[in-house]
Amino acid sequence: MADHVDTVLAQWARQRPDLDVSPMAVIGRLKRVVAALEPEMRRTFAAHGLDAASFDVLATLRRNGPDRPLTPAELMRSAMVTSGAITQRLDRLQANGLVTRSPSPTDGRVVLVSLTDEGLALIDGALPDHLATEERLLAGLDPAARDGLAATLRTLLETLEGTPR
Repeated sequence: MADHVDTVLAQWARQRPDLDVSPMAVIGRLKRVVAALEPEMRRTFAAHGLDAASFDVLATLRRNGPDRPLTPAELMRSAMVTSGAITQRLDRLQANGLVTRSPSPTDGRVVLVSLTDEGLALIDGALPDHLATEERLLAGLDPAARDGLAATLRTLLETLEGTPR
């Protein structure tokens, strides 16, 4: 069964048979998968009054545990964004009463970010819906296919990000 990427590959094979276009089979499909996933994820986040960036910060704080606040730098590394972007996210979340920023008890120059009770309730309510959306989006893959895809993508990310196993 051919998909759009197969059509593109066949067109290139006819037009430029001298080139190996096989990388497009992977990259093209990854791009199309992301394009198909993002609107579904946005709908789930929006149902909780969130966007992907806000969800990411709240989820990072939640999975880190209530007794372990994070610095903006730690959140920035987790989200792989600039310091300006994390500051904007934290400003919005704080204005909405979802996080607090307070000085570190051991170093007054360091700011610690924590979930408020409202932020905790919001992420705890959004997470099951987010997981249900992800489950629905992956429903076409059996557990073995999911595991294989996850392993392959891990290997690709390790190669791209330069992180050894």
